[in-house]
Formats: sequence, C-alpha cells, structure tokens
Amino acid sequence: MSDKTTALVTGANKGIGYEIAAGLGALGWSVGVGARDDERREAAVEKLRAAGVDAFGVPLDVTDDASVAAAAALLEERGHLDVLVNNAGITGGFDQEPTKADPAVIRTVVETNVIGVMRVIDALLPLLRRSASPRIVNLSSSVGSLTRQSLDNGQTGPLSMAYAPSKTFLNGITVQYAKALKDTNILINAGCPGFVATDLNGFRGVRTPEQGAAIAIHLATLPDDGPTGGFFEDAGPVPW
Repeated sequence: MSDKTTALVTGANKGIGYEIAAGLGALGWSVGVGARDDERREAAVEKLRAAGVDAFGVPLDVTDDASVAAAAALLEERGHLDVLVNNAGITGGFDQEPTKADPAVIRTVVETNVIGVMRVIDALLPLLRRSASPRIVNLSSSVGSLTRQSLDNGQTGPLSMAYAPSKTFLNGITVQYAKALKDTNILINAGCPGFVATDLNGFRGVRTPEQGAAIAIHLATLPDDGPTGGFFEDAGPVPW
C-alpha cells in the first residue's frame, strides 16, 4: 500500500493516456495504467518505471462489468484512489456521415466513450469518496461542442454520427455527475486535449500527445476550490 496520491488513467498504454500517466507520475504520484491488452499495458508500466514513475498495471476493459469490478477490487487492495482520468476511447472509424452511418458502430462507440466512463466512475466512487481531494477527469473533445459544431467553419472535423455525438453525450453526463456530487469534495470536469497526433486519427493531429495530456493533468491537480462540471481546454472553458 502507498501513501502517495494515487491515480488511475484508463487507456494509458499509449498516446495521450500514456503521457497523462507520465505527467502525473512526474509529480511523485503512484499511477495505475489501465488497459485491456496485457502485453501493451505491462510494456507501458515498464517504460514508465524506467523513467522513474511509480507505475502499476490495472487490467481494464471499460466495456466489461467484470473487468471494471476486478479493477476496483485491485485498487481497493492498494488502499486508496484519489484521481480517476477517463481517457479510454474509440472513434468508430471515419465513415460516419448521416444516412450512411452503421447504428452498430454508433452503439459500440457510445458503449466505450460514454457507458464505459459511467461504469468506471460508478465502480470507483466508493474509493474516491474516501480521498481528501478526489478528482475525476473525462477526456472529451472540442468536436463534442455543439456551439463549435454549429459554426460549420471546417474546424470540427468530418461529419460524424458516432464519435462527435459521443463526446457531446460525455459532456452531458459530466454535468450530471457534477450536479449529483455537488455536496461532496469530488471535482469532475471534461477536458479537450486538442487535435493530437495519435493512432485514433491516423496521426494527422498537429499536437503531440504530451501537449494533449496537459489539460488532463491540470484538471487532475485542481485546488479544492477549483471548478466542477466544466468543459476546458488549454486556453480555458470550451463553449457547450
């Protein structure tokens, strides 16, 4: 058991999630690397440890009840959890135009990007409630901003019936959790990492994963009087 501030980052074996884990670890935190693939997860843990991070692996498939329950039990055994960063997500591919999108793909994306987040939060809330300064960060995207989508200025990506609406949905549940937890010390916010070059977008992004991780690290380390129920990027609040 560790007395250090402890965080769990889902989808942390690569990309933005890995850099969030690295950034929180650099603060001296103990960081759980949540990931489905055993080999990739352990490789990420080894790499983080080689960089001086107190990292440990957490087998985790956010779409599976039993997997999430097992992850919660593992963290309970370790003693405590202070911060949860819900980073795991999928795009569902890029052929998502209205009238052409496959409903099965939409369901799959929502299952991971929204219901998966709910599943993890609900399982870990008992642990987070025992923390002195608990934080929950949901990795969203500016494509989930209805305000920005409605501008139709070419800056919110291709037409999307799965990924973009899933992030709008994620923003919505973030607000609902914030309202439900308003009388607690838990701060929950959504963060946009920007257009980061990752395998999710075929590495077409213009920001590095390290740059994309900055907003999650900021929201994970908010002071006790920090905001809750908000949607933020590096420059500040993102319009709904």
